[in-house]
Amino acid sequence: MPESSQSSVGGWVGSKTPIAPAISLDPGPKFLAYAGLVTGAWSAILSLIVYAFARLIGVPLEVDTNQLPVMVPWIAIVLVPLAAAEIGAMASLLARGLPHAQQIVFWAGTIIALASLAFPIMRSESVSTAIWLSIPHLITWFLVVPQIARIIGDTEPSARIDRVVL
Repeated sequence: MPESSQSSVGGWVGSKTPIAPAISLDPGPKFLAYAGLVTGAWSAILSLIVYAFARLIGVPLEVDTNQLPVMVPWIAIVLVPLAAAEIGAMASLLARGLPHAQQIVFWAGTIIALASLAFPIMRSESVSTAIWLSIPHLITWFLVVPQIARIIGDTEPSARIDRVVL
């Protein structure tokens, strides 16, 4: 579509949805909690598969505590992605309706995901453990951050219109 005809159609043509969402349909806490649950659950399932495979091939999934090395429990591999997705989804509400909200959420989530990699890298007993414990962090980033950013992106002022929803 030529540039001049885009302005006559509406400012929402950059929206990720084919029809501009109404302002009254902005995702709220309940919708984002559901999105966080779904993306977090998939992340937890895939992370658990990676964890099980690493254990199966004999990777020592131990992290250094102040006293002794401790095996990372499987429940942590399930709960951490779920918690990260829910916290991230709720925190993304802070950007709802802001210009460039999608980029804000995407880059903030990416920076937090990179920071979360410090734990397995700094506390692992071996390089193989650090690599295998980093994979769930990357899975969680890949499944959660872009999806939550896309949802929040549809609340940007240029991605929606004010209309009555019946």
